Amino acid sequence: MNKILSNLGLCQRAGGLISGEENVISLMQSGKVFYLFLANDASLNTKKKITDKAKYYQIEIDDSYTSIELSKAIGKENRMVIGITNKGFIKILKK
Repeated sequence: MNKILSNLGLCQRAGGLISGEENVISLMQSGKVFYLFLANDASLNTKKKITDKAKYYQIEIDDSYTSIELSKAIGKENRMVIGITNKGFIKILKK
């Protein structure tokens, strides 16, 4: 597993992320999501919805990983979208 995915697991254990499309959108609207991971194999509808919201709220998206990789990294099944809610982890993930 690469370093970013390992750090996503750490972020999950520390309570610094939210996953699931509706959960992420809700927190994006509240201004509590600062960075997004979007599975590159997500449906076109999901990609459009998340990308449009991210542009509107000016949130950067990383779409380098598949849903399997993202899900495995955080220990949950079928995750297409992960929102980082802790600004400190963004610096770690971008290194």
